[in-house]
Amino acid sequence: MKRLNDSVKFREPFRPFAPMVLAERASEFFTLGQEAPYMSMASGVTDKARELVPAIVHANGTSRLQTVTRSQNPFMHEVLSAFARRTGVPVLINTSLNVKGKPICGTPEMALDCLANSGLDALLLEGRWITK
Repeated sequence: MKRLNDSVKFREPFRPFAPMVLAERASEFFTLGQEAPYMSMASGVTDKARELVPAIVHANGTSRLQTVTRSQNPFMHEVLSAFARRTGVPVLINTSLNVKGKPICGTPEMALDCLANSGLDALLLEGRWITK
């Protein structure tokens, strides 16, 4: 979280990031007990979440999560699944692609500019993995 804040988002360190999680594994990390496809609900977090993804936990022990199902978003479901296969953690930070003071990237050109001029290491853009 510190690196993301220091080199990309430039946010206050007390502000946690929101997570996205594979819906079928959400109960390992969150206590909500239902799907949350729109980041509109806060949930308690489990000890596993506190240990493995502390950057997503608010001071009050909650997180504003987004659950991802294969039918809802096949691409992000596969990204989360691939990340889980590599790390054992089916959770990624879900934040807007922009740096402080700049608009959210709305075009591939804006996203590439953000990659080039921030502390990002790589960008998954339209099915391509782009690194610096």
